[in-house]
Amino acid sequence: MKGLGDLMFGAHAPMYAHQLTGVAVFYVVLLAMVAGFLALRLYSVLGKRSGHEQPLPKPAEERVASAVAPRAIEPAAEMREPAARPFDSATEPGLRAIVSAEPGFDVTRFLEGAKSAYRMILEAFWRGDEAALRELVSDDVHAAFAEAIETRTAQGQVLDNRLIAIERATIVSAGVANGEARVAVRFDADIAAVTRDADGNVVAGSTSDAVQTHDVWTFVRTVRASDPNWILADTDEA
Repeated sequence: MKGLGDLMFGAHAPMYAHQLTGVAVFYVVLLAMVAGFLALRLYSVLGKRSGHEQPLPKPAEERVASAVAPRAIEPAAEMREPAARPFDSATEPGLRAIVSAEPGFDVTRFLEGAKSAYRMILEAFWRGDEAALRELVSDDVHAAFAEAIETRTAQGQVLDNRLIAIERATIVSAGVANGEARVAVRFDADIAAVTRDADGNVVAGSTSDAVQTHDVWTFVRTVRASDPNWILADTDEA
C-alpha cells in the first residue's frame, strides 16, 4: 500500500521529503539569526541594568497626586499691608531740621542704633556696671542710675532681668536747638523682671512672666561732632 508521500509525489517522494526538511531547517536558522540580531540591537540601545537607572516617568495623574503642596502666592507689592511708620507725622519738621544740619542722618539706621543702646543700657544698669553706663548716658542720667544701683546694693538685692523683645521703637519728637540734635524714642518692650536677695531667693517679680514696658528715651548729639555716637539724656514713662 502506497503511503501519503507516494500518493502526492509518486516515486520522487523521498527526495521531496528531504528538500522539505532542509527548507524547514533553513527557516529555523534564519529566524534564530533575526532574533539574535534584534537582541543585540536592544542591548545596544537599552544597555545592561546596573541598578542606577533613572526611574521611568510616572503617568500624569500619579505625578499630580504625589506633587508637593503648592505654596501660597504672596500678594503683589501694592496689595501688601504697609509697614508701620517709624515716626509720628508731627516729628517730620524736626527730622528734616536734623537732616539739614547733619546730612548723614538716617532714620532707619538711627532707630537700629537706638534699640541696641536701649538693650545695652538696661543690661548695664541691671548688672550694676557703672563704667559701661558712663559711656552711654549723660552725667545726669548716670547719676540717677548710680544712685539706684547703690541703693539696691545696700539692700543686698540683685536684679535678674531679661529683655525679651522690643516690640516697637517709634520716634515721637525730634529737633535741633543750640547746635544739639535731640530725638525722643518710644520703646514698647517685654521684660522679665526679677529681684533676688543675697541668697538668690526671688523677692519680687516672676521668672516665667514678662512685663510690658512703655518708655520714652531722649538721645542727644552735638551736630557735626567728630563723635558719631548719641547718648541717653533723659528717660520717662510713656
